[in-house]
Amino acid sequence: MRSRTDEAPTHAVSTGAGDRHARPLQARRARRAEARVGVEADPMRAMTAALSEAFTQLRSSERGLTDREVRDRLAALGLNEVVPPQRANLVRDVLARFANPLIAILAFASVVSLSLGDLVNASIILVMIALSIALETFQTRRSQAAAERLRGRVAPEATALRDGHFIRVPQRELVPGDVVRLAAGALVPADCRLVTARDLHVQQAALTGEPLPAEKEATAGPAGDVRDPAGMPHAVFLGTSVVSGVATALVVATGARTQFGDIARALARRGPRTEFEVGMFDFGAFILKTVVFLVLFVFVIAAAGHRPVLEALLFALALAVGLTPEFLPMITTVTLGEGALRMAKQRVIVKNLAAIQNLGSIDVLCCDKTGTLTEGRMTLERHVDPFGAADERPLRLASINSFFESGIDYGFDDAVLDRAGIDPLDAAVLRHEHPDLRGWRKLDELPFDFERRRISILAEKDGASLLVTKGAPEGLLAQATSCETGGARRPLDAELRARCEATFRELSTHGYRVLAVAYKEITDVAPLRAGDEAGLTLAGFLAFVDAPLLGAARVLEALAAEGVRVKIVSGDNELVVRHIADRVGIAPGQILLGAEVDRLGDAALGKVAEETRLFARVSPAHKSRIIRALRARGHVVGYLGDGINDAPSLHGADVGISVAGAVDVARDAAEVILLERDLGVLLAGILEGRRAFGNVMKYVLMGTSSNFGNMVSMAGAFVVLPFLPMLPTQILLNNFLYDLAQITIPTDNVDPGFLKKPRRWDIGLIRRFMVVLGPVSSLYDILTFYALLHLFHASPALFHTGWFVESLVTQTLVLFVIRTAARPWDSRPSRPLVLTALAVVITALVLPWTPLATPLGFVALPPGFFLFLVVVSVTYLAFVEGVKRRLFARFLE
Repeated sequence: MRSRTDEAPTHAVSTGAGDRHARPLQARRARRAEARVGVEADPMRAMTAALSEAFTQLRSSERGLTDREVRDRLAALGLNEVVPPQRANLVRDVLARFANPLIAILAFASVVSLSLGDLVNASIILVMIALSIALETFQTRRSQAAAERLRGRVAPEATALRDGHFIRVPQRELVPGDVVRLAAGALVPADCRLVTARDLHVQQAALTGEPLPAEKEATAGPAGDVRDPAGMPHAVFLGTSVVSGVATALVVATGARTQFGDIARALARRGPRTEFEVGMFDFGAFILKTVVFLVLFVFVIAAAGHRPVLEALLFALALAVGLTPEFLPMITTVTLGEGALRMAKQRVIVKNLAAIQNLGSIDVLCCDKTGTLTEGRMTLERHVDPFGAADERPLRLASINSFFESGIDYGFDDAVLDRAGIDPLDAAVLRHEHPDLRGWRKLDELPFDFERRRISILAEKDGASLLVTKGAPEGLLAQATSCETGGARRPLDAELRARCEATFRELSTHGYRVLAVAYKEITDVAPLRAGDEAGLTLAGFLAFVDAPLLGAARVLEALAAEGVRVKIVSGDNELVVRHIADRVGIAPGQILLGAEVDRLGDAALGKVAEETRLFARVSPAHKSRIIRALRARGHVVGYLGDGINDAPSLHGADVGISVAGAVDVARDAAEVILLERDLGVLLAGILEGRRAFGNVMKYVLMGTSSNFGNMVSMAGAFVVLPFLPMLPTQILLNNFLYDLAQITIPTDNVDPGFLKKPRRWDIGLIRRFMVVLGPVSSLYDILTFYALLHLFHASPALFHTGWFVESLVTQTLVLFVIRTAARPWDSRPSRPLVLTALAVVITALVLPWTPLATPLGFVALPPGFFLFLVVVSVTYLAFVEGVKRRLFARFLE
């Protein structure tokens, strides 16, 4: 990473020459804003200067800022957002709609009509454009505003020192000069200079690519010329997270001026497409191919039949618009927005609307047991020596380790011990009655990592130094050479080692989470290294209990019934995992260990992972591999987690799910946040996702099948009739009214049968609906043509009117058939859908008698036509019902 010491950072995204011209202007504006509030213009000067000088440059102190100072700086410098959200702009939103190819086609048709002097057609098309844009803009903006309000409920927060008190504030409201507090599990909210730090280790992979955490420490003196900002030991940066330790820090840069600015803007510009977006793209490509074929067909026929080219062009454009479900983006946004609001009532917040459909598509849910299947509050129940006898010695040593690891001061209550960033096992140890630790002083620490799976504290009292280690029993036993029972040490031979192993295995089989505690005296107090953990004396074991969540077994059974397989992916040993699985009703079967995951290739892991429900002793890297392997096998994978080590898995899953009380890094990585630690809430969210997807599919199936039949009929009639089967304006109006009937689909009810299993985009089903039901519609169109020409002896105007009414009435009424896989009378549509559909049918019937009839080219219909219309409608609906049920049968298997 380049240094910015010698230049004023602007962090503008490079987009070419124009961007290079914009940078100096942005820099000047930033300097003027900083001058207004008296803040140093170059953050790196505050980062590299002495700490006291940094406070001076930023007009701050160790007591932080006042609310008044914060308001002034926010007004001058803006919010702490790397990529500020675009402000709602009605004019821009409306103009953006004209970029839609469909709207462009309509606009082109109106211009052509106007150039030919056809003012009526041009006006009608322009009115349709205006109505379409107004409706889509209003509905879309309303849904997006609702989604934004929901995201605001789970926006990241920071702990800032304001008016002399630490309070929780939205991260976006931090300003240079703020003093913030950091703890394990927290996201670093801005670029900061450390004021105090205690055993602080920060994960900087997003900036440096280094997988291991970097150790940080506060320094009062100047840092000098540092070319690599991320390498500064006294600096932490936005986009990184705290792995362990606690600190206070001075904010020196926010928003676009942070080191993470360019990276974050690049991420904001592009991102991997979700499964829902891939399905939408595939559907769009399918429609495009069909439209191109139909338009080319009309042109070829027009050329062969010596039809006027302009007439053929307008007719072909109208066909293209008529075949395309142009309201699909609006219907999708509104449907997902309504789904997000309903999910919020179920206590589920969705940060990204597309995640709703992905949530409904989940067929595999991976989760750690702690806090997801269990209550997430550990209680220390037993402390025993290596052979299982009750003993205070392991508790005394563990208290030293937990106290100095967590940085807890005496007097903190349960609320502090339960906060995110304090390991629940440490909280349980400190919550439990333990001996007085006054007089002990910490010398050094080897932080926990997921490879060693232990933490060591070097502490001193009365001149004697003691290394205390606690961690996973398997790993700690391997480092021990002796054990202590009854106050006496004994060398660990094979027999005693087997007895120690039997002790923790016996505790594990009863569902306890077990930690081993060991120690050794150290005379050399040089900085600790991993090698210092050898030659330990095992003092005993701590046994913790975390009860299963109330109703977890019932919800897991319900998830299985809804087609979602739950897999436990845990770092605990296989005995504990098996016990919890038994308690919550998961048939254990084979248990795959992390060591076995390492021995399997990706293809083999995918096959084994499909058949395995329990994974034990797995690291974060193992979890990510398991998720990737399942996705490669075609599964849509959700991951539910709330800890620091869950962030990679939350990113890697199709849907990352966390809870409101999770650590910052987990909530930031997740797309779905559960406001209650309850799997029942998650189940409700999954069903809501399926409901939203079901309504989107209704619009797609109804639009493509009916529209395709009508457009094929028009193309065929274009070949055989001496006049246009329907005027371009009438085609567009027919399509617009039909779409208008469907705008209330987001409110519609979804069949229980549709919700019974995960649903995904099925282009094959859409194609079958189009090529099967389309010809059924065309068959009735041909029947209508025959009746109009031979029974009613229709003129061109009467033909246009009769077919317009018949096609609009039948394809609107067929909504009530296609909207459900069941019999229409067994599935109740929503009231808004009934009202909009009937309103369109009535409009079609009365339109030929309104003042709009003449400009639209309509004439009054003979009374006998309406008897014919009733017969055609009833038989058509019955025919479609029979065909539809056979088409749906395979989809709903």
